This record gives sequence, C-alpha cells and structure tokens, in this order.
Amino acid sequence: MLRFTKMNGAGNDFVLIDNRAEALKLSRQQIAFLCDRHRGVGADGVLLVEPPEAGADFRMRYYNSDGTEAEMCGNGARCFSRFVNQIAGPHSEIRFETKAGIIRAEFDGDLVTLEMTQPHGLVLNRSLDIGGEKLSTHFVNTGVPHVVIFVDDVASVPVGQWGSEIRYHSAFRPGGTNANFVEEIEAGALVIRTYERGVEAETLACGTGVTAAGLIYAALTNAPSPVRLEVRGGDRLEVGFRASGNSFKDVTLKGPADFTFEGSIAI
Repeated sequence: MLRFTKMNGAGNDFVLIDNRAEALKLSRQQIAFLCDRHRGVGADGVLLVEPPEAGADFRMRYYNSDGTEAEMCGNGARCFSRFVNQIAGPHSEIRFETKAGIIRAEFDGDLVTLEMTQPHGLVLNRSLDIGGEKLSTHFVNTGVPHVVIFVDDVASVPVGQWGSEIRYHSAFRPGGTNANFVEEIEAGALVIRTYERGVEAETLACGTGVTAAGLIYAALTNAPSPVRLEVRGGDRLEVGFRASGNSFKDVTLKGPADFTFEGSIAI
C-alpha cells in the first residue's frame, strides 16, 4: 500500500509522497491512476519529496495528472514546502531543487512565500488567431511556459476551447504552453482563469500562471509590487518582484497551502 498526503494550494490539488528513500518508481500509468478522480485519489498532479542532487535541502519531482513530468508548479511548490516541514521539519525556510531551478520557501502559518526562479522569454503583444478571433497575447516562462491574455469579462471566456487551441498552437510547438485569461478589477488587482498543460483542462489555480500574469501586467502597466490575483477557487495570491523595465528580479509568490487528508492506496 502506498502512503500519501492530499493537499491543495488555492484549490489546485496534489498527491504528496515521501520518497526520500527513493524506493518508489512510479510509472506514467500509476501517476494517472492516482490523479483519477473516480478510481484513484483525485488530483491535478503528484509531488515526490526526494534527496537533493545540487546542494539544496530537498528535491521536488512534479508530475501532471496525465503522468508527464513538468519543470515546476507554483501551487504545488507551496504544498511541497509545507509537507516537507511536516515530515522533516520544522524549518523557518527551505531550499529545494526543481527542473526549473532551486526554489526557496519561507513559512508564515499556512501561508508560504516562494522565491521563484528567474523568469525568461518575455514576449508582449503578439497577435494570434484563437477561436476565430485575433487576440493579443503575451508570453513568459516562469518555470513553465505561459501565455497571458487580458479580457474584459473573464467569466465569459470559453477557457476550455481557447485554452486548448493556445496549448497546442503551432507558435508554441513542440512543448506547448499553459494559457491564462485575466481581467483587471482595480489597479493592481486581477482575476485569473487558467488552462493547464498536462491536466488539459481548467484548474482552480495555477501558481506559475499567477506569477506570469502578475509580471506581464506589471510590464504593460508599470504596476508596483505586489500584484494581487484572485484565482478560480476563490483564494488570493500575491506576486512580488523588483522591476527594471521589462526585466524582473526577486520574484516571489505568496499564498496558501492546505492539508486535506492522509491515506493509503494500492497501486
């Protein structure tokens, strides 16, 4: 039987597993089974805690619900941090390795602030044909690739349709991209909906997508740090940064990470 902990970060939910002994080798099919909401535990992804390889305290392995491994997940990283603090803590902060680089996390109750990896690949105001319309798109990689589109009414956006078209668009081949739709509700405050690559559907939250939207909003409007974003699940996250033109340093993501339940499952 496999022991696991179920957690969520702003509604983005995960199965977390302690694999510090490195005895567990999950197949793509087993990961998809764990994430299945009818026959498994149910989650947007699986997170493994493993020994570090590059001098940090731990290593985070993240798998999407389709079983593919991804470079990074912001909401998952906050859950990973609190899970590590439970099984190997307590710590006031930790550093852990991801495929996108080393992340530092600080704790404040059930809130976690992540010091994100350096964003790169910023492209603003690129017109693409999506859903039969010409849409102005923006792109940045915040650990994983993200397209951000600003809209007047985010509630009315066909996220499934447009998100899938953007995710598989020829402009982002071969790896594809995540897609975020954002509405400004007041200066420095946004509402966001995200279609996640690997989940292939809209999720209640996406931390790297929130980070991408906050940075692109700042690049377009010169908004000061932090930018506040409300996700589909209703939680609010904060993106902090130090801006120099369209270049960003000291990027942080602050938000909740909550324990849901623990259990065991046969795989």
